[in-house]
Amino acid sequence: MERGRPRGISSQVREHNCLIAANDVELVFLPTYGAWLNRIESEFAALRYFALNGTDHRGHSEQNAAIGAYIRRRNDRAEPKSNFAPDSPLRTWTRYPAEAA
Repeated sequence: MERGRPRGISSQVREHNCLIAANDVELVFLPTYGAWLNRIESEFAALRYFALNGTDHRGHSEQNAAIGAYIRRRNDRAEPKSNFAPDSPLRTWTRYPAEAA
């Protein structure tokens, strides 16, 4: 038995590593409770689209001003998110309540 591993695990790990290498698979490890990442990514996409795409800022201060203006405008018009993705298939196989989002 290898240190910290039950018997037979190392051969399974080798087999999985061979399958991963043979099929050009990249494993991506996500946090267990990482659902918040999906919501923040949409905010970054909007920031890039409205404040940064198609621009040629002369310096960081001009770019920071554009980002600040976008964030102030977005925050002035913000409303609480409720019933986020109520028809999502995720809700059919978890106990995640619609009111939590």
